[in-house]
Amino acid sequence: MPMYMDIHEVHGATAADVAKAHIADVNTQARYGVEYHKYWFNESNGKIFCLCSAPNPEAAASVHREAHGLVASKIIEVAPEIAEGFLGGCEVNSAGAALVPAGAGAGTERDPGIRTVLFTDIVDSTAMTQRFGDDAAMAFLEIHDTIVRDALGVLGGREVKHTGDGIMACFMSTVAAVRCATRIQLALAQHEQADREVAVKVRIGAAAGEPVENHQDLFGSTVQLAARLCSHAQPDQSLVSNAVAELCIGKGLTFLDLGELSLKGFDRPVRVHAVQ
Repeated sequence: MPMYMDIHEVHGATAADVAKAHIADVNTQARYGVEYHKYWFNESNGKIFCLCSAPNPEAAASVHREAHGLVASKIIEVAPEIAEGFLGGCEVNSAGAALVPAGAGAGTERDPGIRTVLFTDIVDSTAMTQRFGDDAAMAFLEIHDTIVRDALGVLGGREVKHTGDGIMACFMSTVAAVRCATRIQLALAQHEQADREVAVKVRIGAAAGEPVENHQDLFGSTVQLAARLCSHAQPDQSLVSNAVAELCIGKGLTFLDLGELSLKGFDRPVRVHAVQ
C-alpha cells in the first residue's frame, strides 16, 4: 500500500490539540483502509506532518475530514525507504507523536521534523577514473566512503543513499551535520598528509528544512539546495544554507558569510555560508 506524508497549517494549536486529533484519526482510519503511523509537530511554525499508509490520497484525506475536519493543505506520496532514511530512528509516544531519540533529548522532546541534508561529492571523480583506472578510482571511493560513514556514525547521521561519487545523508541535529562536515574534511586532509598518492578531495553542501515544502518530494527543496551548495563548493570546502548557520548560533561553530549567490533551480539568490 502506498505511503503518504501530509502537512497541516495549525497556527496556535497545542501539543494536546494535535495529540487529540491524531487519536481521532486512529479511531476513524479503519473505515477507509488507512493506517496513520506517526506525526511530527513543529509548534513554533504551526505545522503538523502526518505519515500514513493509504490506498490513495483521497482515503487519507477522508480520515482527517471525518475525524476532526482538519484537512491537509498538501499530501505527497513518499517511498518507504526514503521516508525511513530521512525520518527514521525516532521514538513515538503514546499519542503517536515522533520524539527526539533518547540520546539527544531523553526521549521526551517532540521531534519537529526538521532535518539537515548533507551531500558529499568527490572532486574530479571522472578524471580520476580516466587517469588512474577503475581499480584505483574504486580505492579512492572506498577511502571516501569509509571516512564519511565513520563521521556519520560518530555524529548520528543517517545515510540516505550513495550517489556514485558521494553520499547523501540526513541529520536530526543541524549542529551535528556541520561538525560531521568538518570531521570529514579534517580526516581527508590527514589522509592526504599520510599518503599524497591517494589524495581524495571532496565538496560538501548542507541545507535544513521541513519534510513537505514547495516540491512534491520529501524534503524536495532542502535536498535540491544541499545538492546545489555541494556543486558550488570548492575542493575541501563545506557550504551551508542560511538556515543551517542560524540554527548553529551559539553552538561554538564559525562560518564565513559569502553573501547571496544565484544557484540553478532557485528563483531568488540564496544566502550561503562557508564552514570554517
